[in-house]
Amino acid sequence: MKINEIREFTDTELRERELAERDNLTKMRLSHAITPLDNPQSIKEARRTIARMQTEARMRQLKQQQPK
Repeated sequence: MKINEIREFTDTELRERELAERDNLTKMRLSHAITPLDNPQSIKEARRTIARMQTEARMRQLKQQQPK
């Protein structure tokens, strides 16, 4: 998922998507431990997507805290 797509989400959508991505990552890791995934790079991409979402959430939080 690209950063432009992430920026379009509302705050609640962003949190929900992040939780969904975390669940997906956990499932992929468990599945990969049992039987190797066809594309193990998908784990790396999921981690990066979660990081992008966390970064965007933090940027929004800091933006709200700025004195006007």
